Amino acid sequence: MTRPRVVIVGAGFAGYRAAQTLSAPARGRSGPLDVVLLNPTDYFLYLPLLPQVAAGVLEPRRVTVSLTGTLPRVRLVLGEADGIDLDARTVRYTGPEGDTGTLSYDRLVLAAGSVNKLLPIPGVAEHAHGFRGLPEALYLRDHVTRQVELASADDDPATAAARCTFVVVGAGYTGTEVAAHGQLFTDALVRGQPHRTGLWPRWTLVDIAPRVLPELDERLSRTADRVLRQRGVEIRTGTSVKEATRDGVLLSDGDLVRTRTLVWCVGVRPDPLAEGLGLAMEQGRLLVGPTLQVPGRPEVFACGDAAAVPDLEKPGGYTPTTAQHAWRQGRTAGRNVAASLGIGDPRPYRHRDLGFVVDLGGVKAAANPYGIPLSGPAAGAVTRGYHLAAMPGNRVRVAADWLLDAVLPRQGVQLGLVRSWSVPLDTASPETARVPGRPGHPAPGPSQPGPPAQPPVEGTP
Repeated sequence: MTRPRVVIVGAGFAGYRAAQTLSAPARGRSGPLDVVLLNPTDYFLYLPLLPQVAAGVLEPRRVTVSLTGTLPRVRLVLGEADGIDLDARTVRYTGPEGDTGTLSYDRLVLAAGSVNKLLPIPGVAEHAHGFRGLPEALYLRDHVTRQVELASADDDPATAAARCTFVVVGAGYTGTEVAAHGQLFTDALVRGQPHRTGLWPRWTLVDIAPRVLPELDERLSRTADRVLRQRGVEIRTGTSVKEATRDGVLLSDGDLVRTRTLVWCVGVRPDPLAEGLGLAMEQGRLLVGPTLQVPGRPEVFACGDAAAVPDLEKPGGYTPTTAQHAWRQGRTAGRNVAASLGIGDPRPYRHRDLGFVVDLGGVKAAANPYGIPLSGPAAGAVTRGYHLAAMPGNRVRVAADWLLDAVLPRQGVQLGLVRSWSVPLDTASPETARVPGRPGHPAPGPSQPGPPAQPPVEGTP
């Protein structure tokens, strides 16, 4: 008898958790389910710790968890989904070496996640970089290090100042943490350049909202604002980007910030995979019912950033696109997929926020576990404890890196493994760096920024 096949598209928080939940019914070669996970990489990325990778606190592999090593009863297929035929119940994909394939399914879980949110602002697509994947974090770490080193050797004070100016757009979770960790990182780099006096980094955090962390409680916002300002981060709220150029960023208030670095953290948009399915959507997210099934397509489930999930705690609304919701929706999706195949009973998704944590670098953080506002070292301890508990692997290695960072200076070196043109802002696959010649990753041409004749960061952040 052929086992029912469950295909899960995406191994982010929702997809990984769904696969983990379904791995129990899939136990053994003769088990009742055949679970297939389609993902461009062979790892789950613990996204909340990505700013620490960019700042040199954690090594890249610390925030990645092997899919095959932690999901032994789930078959991994490396590739990016290209299209879905709902009537034929198939998923088309392209593998990492250009090979194409098709996966048939009895049940489908769409957990493709999200990509960088773009706005029609001149120059942003050409001169900014996002922060959704490991390649982007590795690029930013190298780029920031290089800018400080080049500034130290530059005889022109204006050029040196521009190289040491870093602009982060978006004061949500990601942007706030990138600015907080980035300031500490560049301070350490500058201290390693003792022969150059008067060189000091300037970080600017820009957002159209009236305060940092606008989606969180005001007490957390005030804590983050205070910590950032004490470190010297310039916070420009109520301000947006009007234009980005090779040499700087023009803000909506008319101020031109001379910089070689523009980090784009204005938010995310759902992966465009579901747009062509002809199903009901809500702001780019696939509408689902409380059991995470797609109306009219009971064999299709969606969860995480790709799904508009009804918020049963706040009738009439949808759950926000946070890792906390995605992780728990993945578990519910896995249980309900099994239930649709006769294993267990279906359950609606219902979850009340347990609080939020924002890592501000060093021993500082802002947190409100179970609604209790915390700041300073207490919040830092809670934040790191939460991340260790939430990670599905590498806990000892992450804790070891934190310990080493507390007692040893960071290694301010650039490896040059990820070039500017290989991590464009406008990409449907931030998980993988662009490689010339790979299908879907064309070689740079006249209309596409490519590896320049001078160092790759010159003219491109």
